[in-house]
Amino acid sequence: MKRLFLLAVVLLVAVSGLSAKTPVIGISAYSENGRCQVNMTYVNAVRMAGGVPLVIPVTSDESQIAAALSAIDGLVMTGGEDFDPLKWFGEEPIRGLGEVVPERDDYDVKLVRAAVAKGIPVLGICRGEQLLAVAFGGSLWQDIPSQVKDSYVKHRQSPTSGAWGTHSIRIEKGSLLSRVLSGRTSAVVNSFHHQAIKDVPQGMKVVATSADGIIEAVERSGKLAPAYADGGAMILGVQFHPEVITSAGNPEFLPIFQKLVEEAAD
Repeated sequence: MKRLFLLAVVLLVAVSGLSAKTPVIGISAYSENGRCQVNMTYVNAVRMAGGVPLVIPVTSDESQIAAALSAIDGLVMTGGEDFDPLKWFGEEPIRGLGEVVPERDDYDVKLVRAAVAKGIPVLGICRGEQLLAVAFGGSLWQDIPSQVKDSYVKHRQSPTSGAWGTHSIRIEKGSLLSRVLSGRTSAVVNSFHHQAIKDVPQGMKVVATSADGIIEAVERSGKLAPAYADGGAMILGVQFHPEVITSAGNPEFLPIFQKLVEEAAD
């Protein structure tokens, strides 16, 4: 009996140690045709980086969001539809605006604000990067082709596969993104968007741009505006889709997810 008890203790310690070393990474979902889902590319990238992926269903219930956040150590905010400009940054919608899903807007904003307040590290991808502006006092270009006169880069590469990069970005030397990518100051990325960050919120800075000046990455530079609770954890947003390239077997941007997992483990 004593031996069984000791064995149970050893197993409990081993399992606890494993849990401590394997952060759970929440992935924001989208809702479509009665389903709550995410693309497997996000799940694959988190797994490849050493994290345990956990999809968080779309909800406006703040108590449900709080419960979900209590189960995760890091958070990926995913790509998707356009944001409602009238509600989130006080602009009338222009003709180039795409599909807006108010339920998802509400969910994403509540989720990311609560995560940041709790000190959970956040990685925003595509819409998820734009969300970092929308949720914390910034604004977006509703439609790059019709609003940004000097933009000439093709920011929607379809029908070319997302497994391939199609335009270049410049990365700020010494930035978190540059350090994560082994000091690189440029990269070739995939691109599936027509919106982008216009005004960067307080507490964040631009760390990558495309050749035509469109913001391609932002990260924390200090405390967010006083209106927003801030736990001080990592905030990183990229306009491209590193999860697609990673999931396709190219490890070039895997370090972005590894950094999230590393921060989540602290």
